[in-house]
Amino acid sequence: MGFDAPSLKGRALRLLAQREHSRAELERKLARYEEEPGTLAQALDELAARDFISEPRVVQSVLHQRASRMGAMRLKQELQQKGIGAEAIAGAMAQLKSTELERAREVWRRRFGQPPADAAERAKQTRFLLARGFSGEIVRRVLSLPDDI
Repeated sequence: MGFDAPSLKGRALRLLAQREHSRAELERKLARYEEEPGTLAQALDELAARDFISEPRVVQSVLHQRASRMGAMRLKQELQQKGIGAEAIAGAMAQLKSTELERAREVWRRRFGQPPADAAERAKQTRFLLARGFSGEIVRRVLSLPDDI
């Protein structure tokens, strides 16, 4: 390691300053800088012990930034990709469930604003909402009850 090269902990802190990262994300991003086996795990253990790495904060950050535009299925997939544990994901999904229909209606309203005129338009709107991670049941409810536009 060169004299001016940042330490693993320094690199991790720089990434954490940009946004919340899970431990798995930091491991993926920093693995190439680890020169001695075990030093990355040690650096991340120290950061976790000092609460710089926090799974609940990562979950809340993702929900805060993305829940207004994405359905629960898409958010679940994103959390899984970040290496978040199953229990934390289940808690996040429970948190989202109560607002899923309302959030889907708002996404639909911002994008389309009016009920589909024909089958092709209905299919387009359905595909859009499904791609955003809303369930088929939620999509059916949004498109059958678009009266509170």
